Amino acid sequence: MADRAPKKGLSKGIRIGSLRIEHWQIISALLMIFDYLAVCASYFLALWLRFDGNYSKIPLDYLNAYTGFIFIYAAGCIVVYGICRMYNSMWRYASFTELFRTLAGSTVTAVIHSVLISLIYGPTLSGGRMPLTYHIFGALLQAVMLVAARFVFRFVKVMSALGRAAEKTNGKRVLLVGAGSSGQMILRDMAQASEVDDRVVCIIDDNPNKWHRYLDGIPIVGGREDILKAAADYKADAIYLAIPSATPEQKRDIISICNETGLELKQLPGMYQFTTGQISVSAMKEVSVEDLLGRDPIRADLREVFEYIHGKVVLVTGGGGSIGSELCRQIAAHAPKQLIIFDVYENNAYAIQLELKEKYPDLNLETLIGSVRDSRRMFEIFSRYRPQIVYHAAAHKHVPLMEDSPCESIKNNAIGTYKTAYAAMVHGCERFVLISTDKAVNPTNIMGASKRLCEMIIQSFDAKIKAGKAAEIPQLFTHVGVENADKDGTGSVFRNIRTEFVAVRFGNVLGSNGSVIPIFKKQIERGGPVTVTHPDIIRYFMTIPEAVSLVMLAGTYAKGGEIFVLDMGSPVKIDTLARNLIRLSGFKPDVDIRIEYTGLRPGEKLYEEKLMAEEGLQKTENDLIHIGCPLKFDEDRFLRQLGALMDAAYGNKPNIRELVAGMVSTYHPEGIRPEVMKDQAYRRLVHEADQ
Repeated sequence: MADRAPKKGLSKGIRIGSLRIEHWQIISALLMIFDYLAVCASYFLALWLRFDGNYSKIPLDYLNAYTGFIFIYAAGCIVVYGICRMYNSMWRYASFTELFRTLAGSTVTAVIHSVLISLIYGPTLSGGRMPLTYHIFGALLQAVMLVAARFVFRFVKVMSALGRAAEKTNGKRVLLVGAGSSGQMILRDMAQASEVDDRVVCIIDDNPNKWHRYLDGIPIVGGREDILKAAADYKADAIYLAIPSATPEQKRDIISICNETGLELKQLPGMYQFTTGQISVSAMKEVSVEDLLGRDPIRADLREVFEYIHGKVVLVTGGGGSIGSELCRQIAAHAPKQLIIFDVYENNAYAIQLELKEKYPDLNLETLIGSVRDSRRMFEIFSRYRPQIVYHAAAHKHVPLMEDSPCESIKNNAIGTYKTAYAAMVHGCERFVLISTDKAVNPTNIMGASKRLCEMIIQSFDAKIKAGKAAEIPQLFTHVGVENADKDGTGSVFRNIRTEFVAVRFGNVLGSNGSVIPIFKKQIERGGPVTVTHPDIIRYFMTIPEAVSLVMLAGTYAKGGEIFVLDMGSPVKIDTLARNLIRLSGFKPDVDIRIEYTGLRPGEKLYEEKLMAEEGLQKTENDLIHIGCPLKFDEDRFLRQLGALMDAAYGNKPNIRELVAGMVSTYHPEGIRPEVMKDQAYRRLVHEADQ
């Protein structure tokens, strides 16, 4: 007994016993029957038409030849059509490919028909052959019937889509940017999608050859400079960007113009959707602020990175944070021997633990809670798990908070890095990668100065190890205990140390915890105001995946002591970023959402520098990644000073900034000086941002 598949979402079909027949197989069988009858009918009609539609006038020898050959021929046609894949296509979406295969199959069988019927029945026929019109009309009728039967699905689909498009009067009026293949696919998908009420009213394209022409009945009205006029003339409610092949600079310029309209803005994510055919209204996404940066994302070749990570024990400190958690995701995807997540905040650590356990059930994962300030805890972890690679992302990062609690910045960032690096060194770690920041360059705040101390710690460790003097690196702790590295007093623990220490310097990370974008979005959701510290404040930006790629690459390129720096492209004005984000949210700056300037916060600079001028740059294999030549300083004096700095930090001394300034010559705790406004580097950055 046949029963229909009961489950929603499964393809239609029937089941007979243990045999399931799919819906498309039923359609194919019906097509075969139709084709058989159509072939027979087409050549009969050709013969009938040849004799003026009078059956009695058809000579008996012609009828005998037809009836004796047609049924075998029709069966042979079914075989040929099957070879031409005429029973496996989705005719609802039939295109020129299916049309070509149908005509090719019909032509081949028509030629075979003419040849064989003439050879077999020619001697018995008057004139030695069937009438010429029989062959011609028979072949034409056969082709017409085959094509009509198949493309009726496509015709019905198109007609119903046109009917639905005509009925769409309540949806959004869309201005489409892009009259290429992607634009055409979006246009047709919108016309055919019953669940979408939006309709395209006009099209913009930068190719003048397309202007004043029509695409599927929709006018192409001009280039990007006509967006504002077209949006007003056609009363558009939204703008869709279908330009996946556009460069980031081109896309940024077009988005900037579109933002001036104040309309909703969506776009195709990129060329991936174009190459995979995933071009539809549902594939459109909101335009993000990242699209306004106007530069290509870093596309690092991480094969050798993951070859290095594969099969090794990897520790990520601060593994629950924005950068740390993304590091954990990418590491987990490439089969480490063991991944250790270490964080002081259990909620973040627990969240990334659950995520990775669900996605990678076979991953050897350890999630540990603790502080990098705790020497005993760090020694315990390194002694037990013996990590071979350490990504040190644990840090206090928020500038205003650290200005209010400067000793905490030194304890966690500088001393925490020192203790973690020391534990890594004496427990056989192969590579230690520090996450630094561009705020470490000529710092004006204690957070940036503490990260510069971290870089100097890494450089000091590297210099001592390369000089074979690792034993001269003092072990810092606020309590003497089992973590003492040289327990037997022989110094054997310092022999054959090979740990490579490097730092990676980042700009501001879009979407990270506490970054400006999430703050702006929350302020916009509340109806404003959006707060910007200064109308001329400038920052470099990068995405979290880019930042993590650079960290991973640093671990591969490292030879010890380097500071890796990413070329983050042109700087961005925070004020411009805020205004664009307001527009992307469908509001008008200073009309719907007010912008307030609150003044520079303590320790905040108008612009961040990627690299100290005296450091210089060296190229790497990646053109967008550089290595800063380390600044020279007295490592012995610096290491001696760290002990006193630690005591001052743990003693919460009020003069901690003065102590740091004595160790970091580029630290200017007094903040932004008035003369910085005359600085040529600053004026150059302002000009770049304005562009």
